[in-house]
Amino acid sequence: MSDATARDAATAASAAEAKRGLRCAMGLRDVVLFYVVAVTGPRWIAVAAAAGPSSLVVWLIAGLTFFIPLAFTVIELSSRYPEEGGIYVWSKRAFGDFSGFMTGWMYWTSNLVYFPGLLYFAAGNALFIGGPGWQSLSGSGTYFIVASLAMLVLAFGLNLVGLDIGKWLQNAGAFGTWIPVAILVALGGYAWLRYGAATPITTHTLTPSFAVKDLVFWSTLAFGFGGLESASLMSEEIEDARRTVPRAILIAGIMIAAIYILGTVAILLALPSGEASGLQGIMQAVQHTAARAGLPGISPIVAALITIGSIGGVGAWAASTARLPFVAGIDRYLPPAFGRLHPTWRTPYVAMLVQAVIAAAFAVLGQAGATVKNAYEFLVSMGVISFFIPYLFMFASLIRVQSVPAPAGAQRVPGGPAVARLLGALGFFVTAASIILSFIPASDDPHPVVTVVKIAVATALVLGVGALLYARGARRQA
Repeated sequence: MSDATARDAATAASAAEAKRGLRCAMGLRDVVLFYVVAVTGPRWIAVAAAAGPSSLVVWLIAGLTFFIPLAFTVIELSSRYPEEGGIYVWSKRAFGDFSGFMTGWMYWTSNLVYFPGLLYFAAGNALFIGGPGWQSLSGSGTYFIVASLAMLVLAFGLNLVGLDIGKWLQNAGAFGTWIPVAILVALGGYAWLRYGAATPITTHTLTPSFAVKDLVFWSTLAFGFGGLESASLMSEEIEDARRTVPRAILIAGIMIAAIYILGTVAILLALPSGEASGLQGIMQAVQHTAARAGLPGISPIVAALITIGSIGGVGAWAASTARLPFVAGIDRYLPPAFGRLHPTWRTPYVAMLVQAVIAAAFAVLGQAGATVKNAYEFLVSMGVISFFIPYLFMFASLIRVQSVPAPAGAQRVPGGPAVARLLGALGFFVTAASIILSFIPASDDPHPVVTVVKIAVATALVLGVGALLYARGARRQA
């Protein structure tokens, strides 16, 4: 046996030993609810409704060209390689250690800027719990920072003490996601029957525009469908992951698509599209329609549920993405401390604590010198780019592994390698287009050039830091 082969075998044995303490805590129901809360973003429903009825067609296009390729990509790759680390492992198996590390690094860092965006959304909707008296805080950066940090501590804290505890926050978050949408659909139907549609839904209004600014919006909705690969980051903590993950994707995928489309329709029926905002559109529709129906007491309940749903989403991503620096620490591309499990809770506590601290810093810095709206939009743009770069590797991995025999019991893309390669290529193209479009700033941005430079520099900096960390890790292994 060569030295390199012996070293690889020793590394594999060490990794298996390090992960042996992980608790298998999630069954089919938990994974389905995890996907609902991790993928479904009520804020994307609000963003879509604000764009008007044509967003319904865009949802369908995004579903066909991105969501379906993503679903089948995750089904096959997770079934081929049901290992802790998910997308990190898939890229590593297809293209080598460097690609695997950079995929995991970009995916992890994208969530550090995603957390504040999600928390800002939760904080904005939480103001509706207190009625008009709390709305004066909607422009307060201090409020958004304090509220975001409090919710961040709650989400990370529960998952830090164990996935068997944290999963209940994620499960509650899933109910906090679909129940408000169900209420919204009921209120939207009431408004339509009683007063007619607030936003006309006709052939003309359904026709999407192909202007550049509208294509940017398309990439945002595609981003809203992202996340089906998240549960696979915790594969070795899922009961029979090879069978459970594909089944959960099929069940949750139908629920997610229904929530997005029906929720958007409901807001359009209840509110003129120009009156819905990306941060608070759902609550604006609920509050407006509930008041007209003589049910103002519904609004605080829905606001509380949406807030719980968003915190559950933070918990889902906090739990799953912490497994990336954990497996990178086991592989020694990050300091070995990242690969440690808490002696009592059996969670990757070092990775989770580091992630929480950095996410908190982004929550604070995101408000520095900017309005709430501008900070939110910058975080969304940065998050889309960083999040989608790993998707390029993931879709390319699906294409690459078609030449490798699948293990027994692995589920393949229906239609065989030819269909798999086609879906991988389609997903890759849509992802690449979304990355390019995400560099284009909002039409009302007062400093568009500065915004583009900020996003480009921030992205290049994250990539550069990842490459340096990998180089140090490679020297550590030598």
